[in-house]
Amino acid sequence: MDEMRAGLIPSYRAQWAKKGRRPVASSRRTYKWVYDYAFVHPASGDMVHLVCSTVDTEMMSAVLAEFAEAADVSPRRQVVLVLDGAGWHRSHTLVVPEGLHLVFLPPYSPELQPAERLFPLINEALANRTFTSMQELEQRLYARIRALADDALLVSDHTRYWWWPDDVIPASNRLAS
Repeated sequence: MDEMRAGLIPSYRAQWAKKGRRPVASSRRTYKWVYDYAFVHPASGDMVHLVCSTVDTEMMSAVLAEFAEAADVSPRRQVVLVLDGAGWHRSHTLVVPEGLHLVFLPPYSPELQPAERLFPLINEALANRTFTSMQELEQRLYARIRALADDALLVSDHTRYWWWPDDVIPASNRLAS
């Protein structure tokens, strides 16, 4: 799980132009943002995204509750969630639903975070574009998230590391299979 900020200030990437011409890129200085809280299961490529207006402990508690409901987390269905050490992830006032266990990565190690590798895929749809409103930005963001949700293999290829563990099958189920 990780968060990504997207806003009305464009993010630029290299682009092709005809020989002898410079590429044209529009610019806008409007400081409005949305945050994509992204949950990904690296082995399957399944994702849950929640786009919110801010990042703080209160919002993180609400997002965890929403995720727990979407993932059917309960005392009988336990889920381990890997996070970075952001302040709102570690706050003593954070409300963590029962059955959800938070595991924190070492400091300064974004390369270990599978969800971090989703963001370049999402940003492809936002790069080199100027959005006139937050609604237009959010529509483009949602469209890209839906497209990625339909391509679980691409998501898995980008988020599953070679060292990431396979799904653990409980011993009782292993004996039955």
